[in-house]
Amino acid sequence: MNNKLLKRLAAAAMCAALALSMAACGASEPEPDPHEGMAYVNTGANWEWITPAEGVAVSSFTEEEFSTDAEGLPVYNGDKYDTRLGIDVSFYQGVIDWEAVAADGIEFAMIRCGYRGSETGEMVVDEQFENNIQGALDAGLDVGVYFFSQSTGAIEAAEEANFVLNLIDGYNITMPVAFDWEPLEGSRAEDIDRSELTASAVVFCEMVKDAGYTPCVYLYRYTGYYEYMMERLADYELWVGALGTWPDFYYEHLLWQFSMTGRVNGIDADVDLDMQFIPRPADTEIAPPSA
Repeated sequence: MNNKLLKRLAAAAMCAALALSMAACGASEPEPDPHEGMAYVNTGANWEWITPAEGVAVSSFTEEEFSTDAEGLPVYNGDKYDTRLGIDVSFYQGVIDWEAVAADGIEFAMIRCGYRGSETGEMVVDEQFENNIQGALDAGLDVGVYFFSQSTGAIEAAEEANFVLNLIDGYNITMPVAFDWEPLEGSRAEDIDRSELTASAVVFCEMVKDAGYTPCVYLYRYTGYYEYMMERLADYELWVGALGTWPDFYYEHLLWQFSMTGRVNGIDADVDLDMQFIPRPADTEIAPPSA
């Protein structure tokens, strides 16, 4: 090989190297994804990015698994759960004809047993609690209860749990016993922080579990995403109020409140409608018998 050819090859190699170097310098690195590891969720008012809580099971529901029947009620068409239709009630529904409710296809009821006053902090038994729980049981419905909390911390939540356990003693409770805290403007609990609120729910649920019932936390989408520390609620059932045609809450839940304006025979008022998801096979245990 002559010197002239060697020089040409060397020049070509240098040009190639220079071209690669210039290309490398000019290439921009891909922009990092600002939402990597996050989830885009419906908070009830908007769609927002959240950082999922660690160790909390994620819901497997998809919009495609749900349709609407002739009466406008949601229908689950997936293959992972069986479903049941239920209601949740308080004294606001007045005197209820529970036999008519059962005949209208309602299979379970979540009944408010009491509440804590948002201003006074006094705990009060729901005016229709005894009529509702006995009427629902006599009509053959499965029954659970909820307490409307305005707890300011773990000590008050323990008081609320004791209050509830005393009220339901002797009744056949086969559905969950739920802690229902909701933000109210001007409430004594309005300024509770996430840690105190979560501690309230945990204390309530642990006491309910120790008494032999299935503990549960009722929450809205926004409350779950921004008010609670969800990683500390991973061991409890969730009952989610998410009005709409399918349960789009990000985390796994087995009770879904989908309407607050339902109409059911035997009730002369609007009533909340709920769907329970029972993991298949159908004999999967949902709640233990009462203590």
